Amino acid sequence: MTEIPEHLRKRAAAAKQKAESKDDAPAEAAAPAAGAPAAGGGGDDKIPAHLLDRGVAAADQAPVAAAATAVATAGAPPEPTGPGGHTQRLLTVVKSGSIQDVKSTPTDKVHVWPHLLVIEFVAALFITGFTLIFSIFVNAPLLQLANVNETPNPSKAPWYFLGLQELLTMFHPMVAGVTIPGVGLVVLGAAPFVDKNPSNKPEDRKFAISLMTLFMMFWAVLVMIGSFFRGPGFNFVFPWTDGLFFEL
Repeated sequence: MTEIPEHLRKRAAAAKQKAESKDDAPAEAAAPAAGAPAAGGGGDDKIPAHLLDRGVAAADQAPVAAAATAVATAGAPPEPTGPGGHTQRLLTVVKSGSIQDVKSTPTDKVHVWPHLLVIEFVAALFITGFTLIFSIFVNAPLLQLANVNETPNPSKAPWYFLGLQELLTMFHPMVAGVTIPGVGLVVLGAAPFVDKNPSNKPEDRKFAISLMTLFMMFWAVLVMIGSFFRGPGFNFVFPWTDGLFFEL
């Protein structure tokens, strides 16, 4: 068992004795106060008689004042208080946007890898597989050796250049080979800068889709005319009457 030091025992005894002396002091002071009115305000009293009278009157009026206060506050709404009975109020509310530093704004863009490259890789695999299967089931035999001394009539360019060859029959080579294709490519290149709508829906991209459709139709018509409606001498013919002068 731990032994209590001597100085702590003395301190505890002194504190206990002091507390007992305080408890006895009000009882001793009450006796002279009770006898003061009977003494008639003699010179031995410590408290004057008018002060004792004022204290007795205040004690008699205290219950009446408390009852009146209770009646006055009975019908009043309770004062709003916060958690724990606290009545502190905020002076203002600071908006979060004024103290936050926005580094960047959200955009609808995505990273090239893996979002775009995965789609392009799958598309490349699909085209490669389609070309392989097509080459197995469709024959593409080579023609006889070309004779340098004999030019076939008509001499047609590959199908993807027939549109340009068709323009050469209508315009000057400078216009057909440089001006018209150059203007078409410039207009197609400027289309994204004219139509800046980020939507992918066709109904929201009417300008771009209309421009590309007109270009494709124009070039497709020229290719079909050069393929099926041009015969010997690159003259205009009808394939259902003169035959077909076109080979892949």
